[in-house]
Amino acid sequence: MFYLSRQTVSRHRSLYAGSFVALAVGVFLLGLAATATAATIAYKGPASSIISVMTLGGDGAEPRRMNVPMSGEDVSGLQVVLSMVGTISGFITIFVIASTFAFAVASRRRELGLLRLVGATPRRVRRMVLGEALVVAVAASLTGAVLAQLATPLLLRKASYSELAPVKLEPAAPWIPLAIAVAAGLLVAMLGARSAARRAGRVGPIDALRESALEGSRIGPVRIIFGLLFMAGAITMLTLIRPATGDGAVPLAMFAPMVMVIGLTLLAPLIVPLVGRLWALPLVAWTRVSGRLARSNVVAAPRRTASLAAPILAISAIAGSIVLSLSIAADTAGAQIRDAVKAPIVVTGGADVSRFPGVETVDAGLPLQLVRIDRDDAQLEDAEGIDPVMATRTRDLVALSGDLRGLTGNTVAVSKEMSGFENYRVGDEVPVTFLDRTSVKLRVVAIVKDAFGVNPSLLLPLDLVRAHAPKAVPDRQFVVPAANVDPAPLVTRLPNAQLATRWEADQADGVRKGNQLGLILLLGPAGFYSAIAIANTLLMGSLQRRREFVTSRLLGATPAQIRRMVLWESSLVGAVALSLGTAITITVGVLIRHAMTAGLIDVPLTVPWGVLLGIAGLCLILAIGSALAPTAYILRRSEPSAAVD
Repeated sequence: MFYLSRQTVSRHRSLYAGSFVALAVGVFLLGLAATATAATIAYKGPASSIISVMTLGGDGAEPRRMNVPMSGEDVSGLQVVLSMVGTISGFITIFVIASTFAFAVASRRRELGLLRLVGATPRRVRRMVLGEALVVAVAASLTGAVLAQLATPLLLRKASYSELAPVKLEPAAPWIPLAIAVAAGLLVAMLGARSAARRAGRVGPIDALRESALEGSRIGPVRIIFGLLFMAGAITMLTLIRPATGDGAVPLAMFAPMVMVIGLTLLAPLIVPLVGRLWALPLVAWTRVSGRLARSNVVAAPRRTASLAAPILAISAIAGSIVLSLSIAADTAGAQIRDAVKAPIVVTGGADVSRFPGVETVDAGLPLQLVRIDRDDAQLEDAEGIDPVMATRTRDLVALSGDLRGLTGNTVAVSKEMSGFENYRVGDEVPVTFLDRTSVKLRVVAIVKDAFGVNPSLLLPLDLVRAHAPKAVPDRQFVVPAANVDPAPLVTRLPNAQLATRWEADQADGVRKGNQLGLILLLGPAGFYSAIAIANTLLMGSLQRRREFVTSRLLGATPAQIRRMVLWESSLVGAVALSLGTAITITVGVLIRHAMTAGLIDVPLTVPWGVLLGIAGLCLILAIGSALAPTAYILRRSEPSAAVD
């Protein structure tokens, strides 16, 4: 049977070439993320840059020694980005490969029906199809793994000495990460082919010959049940995107669309024809014959249409939601910075401006880093030493509980966010180790409002910071002019000074640029893969319609009319997928904005229309081009007489 599978793949090279490319690229992306992550894990750094601490243990966790890298040697940022890249690429891979293999098997329904007619049992048909998937999966997975290994040094050179990894990274042993990527490719391919093989094996010979001309309109109850379950899960995740969720709202906004896309894909044979009929109303009124034929093809072949729309739906929903969520996060960060700063002037650097004429109050906090120790973990944290009297005049340091006046000695004020994550309360002790390797326990005296970009999560007494970081200098100072002194003229006399409004805008722009870098890293590989998947699926779909096009020619249709029909049909499929993706994006955007802007006043809304429209336009161009190109090729090489072949 495996020999027959190899021969079938060889005979249908053009059909399985798309599956091979799609799977190879997917394994390449997964392998690249895995090998790069292995390099970050293997990086130890010089011994002088490591602080060794012992976790607290308790509540089921055993105390253990941890080596925490000091500032400048941390590669955790790259690890987080790579994990997100692997997650998104893995989802796209699973999604696209399952759809691609299902489409490839469905395109051979006539052949499988004929095998049943000559005596092949359903079990043998299933084994043959799974064997074909295994042949393609082995070749594609090994190819992707080799390409990932060759590209890993280049990726590490680009990532080294960057903001995400300010160190030199070297490739680690590739066997385990590549083995994981290859195993994932094999598993995805077999799962993708399994459902299609079972469906083909259940079709009787006569039914298979009849379905070769027209698809059935119903889908199985199991698919409907799982589709509804995934939709229910996505709706549950969306309901959790609310102000009380905190920073967890952003991950929910990124992963909820993935779950919803799975649910819509499972239910697509039911949903796509309904949405397609709505989009076809103006098309039929404008084009008449060609538009009516396009509508009929979309509605009469729901499974094929769903397979063609799936990759467009996936990338438009996921990319659109991430782009809009990051833009709203940048708007929110800018509003938080604006509301947290009360001083009208900000001085960057450590110059002493307290003695300049016209200056009344200078809040010159000292930044430092320390290792915060927990029961089962130890993390490097940003902190700041402040004078509570000065800081409360220049910043919105509202104590939600406790009193900042008690910030003296070995004490700390923590942000509301950290208090929620770590369950800190006023009076609790926070074990920390300073970078001079002195360990102390800091007593929590206040819980303060979150102020992204203005206040770190830990606020310490100024004298305590000077004792453990004597060389620390302010990186920015908040200045309040004396009474009746105009801030604008005073800014011109102070070194490295600017109005707070200008500084706040610069900080918000920095957040937006950082989000853009993360967006490129997250969506770049996934977008490239999705573009290949869209083109691959549409090419496969068009190349399987040679007999249909030739028969249309025999009935009197001209090549121009067939091309117009394909143009409107591919446009209709793209419009259906993009409309569903847009609905998901808008829903996520509305919920994430409500969750992130709660408690803030006058938060601007910046919609990245250029990026969103670019994603939609690229999807439509790929869909139309990938459908028209093979159609033109078929029409040039086929005559009406070929219909009887």
